[in-house]
Amino acid sequence: MGTRPAAGGGRWVEVDPERLPRWLAGFTERHGRYEADVDGEVLRLVAEDGTLAECHPPPGAGPAADEASFLTATTRARRIGLLLARRGGVAVGIANGPALEVSKVDSRYVQGRTAAGGWSQHRFARRRENQARAAAADGADIAVRLLVPAAPGLAAVVTGGDRRAVDAILADARLASVAALRTERFLTVAEPRLAVLESAVRQARAVQIRLVEPDVTASA
Repeated sequence: MGTRPAAGGGRWVEVDPERLPRWLAGFTERHGRYEADVDGEVLRLVAEDGTLAECHPPPGAGPAADEASFLTATTRARRIGLLLARRGGVAVGIANGPALEVSKVDSRYVQGRTAAGGWSQHRFARRRENQARAAAADGADIAVRLLVPAAPGLAAVVTGGDRRAVDAILADARLASVAALRTERFLTVAEPRLAVLESAVRQARAVQIRLVEPDVTASA
C-alpha cells in the first residue's frame, strides 16, 4: 500500500490484514528468521540480520498475547465508523471488514483565505468562520444520523482530513458516544468524496509496520 518515512528512523509500511501472513513470510525470506514478542498492542519482530519490524494493529483489533493471536485479531471481522472532513466537505461511513456498508458525502461552500487587509480581511474572516461553523453543523447532523445509532456495534471510529474540521464536528454533544470510539489513527485524505471514503476504508484497516533496517539511515 506504499511507504513513508518514520520519525526516529526507518519507514512505515501499510499492509492489508489479509496479506500480513504473506508479508511475514517475505520478511523471513529477506531478513532471516525472527524472534517475536508483543509490547502493548504492538507485535515486535527482530530478524537475524538485525532488521526490526514493529507491527501496529488496525483500530479496534484489540489486544494480543503473541504472534498468533495478533494475526487472529487483525483479520477478525469488525465494523468501524469513518468520519472524514476537510473545509466544507464531509464523508461519513460504516465499514464491515473491507466493505463500505453505509455512506453519506456532503459539501458546503467555505470561503478560502484572502490576502486583503484591513476591514475587508476581518469581514472575510468572519464570513469564513460562519461558513465553517455551518459546515461543521451539517457534518455533525450526518454523523448523528449514521454513526450514533450504530455506535454500540462499532469497534472503533477512524477520522481523517483536517483535524480542526473533524474536531469541530465531534464537539457536538450529540456525538459523545462516537467521539469516545475515536482512535489515534488519523488518515491523510484528499477532499472528501465517495471514492476517497472507499479508499479510506483500506487505510483504516491496514496494519502499519515501522520497518528499520540496519543498513538504512532515515531522517525523522
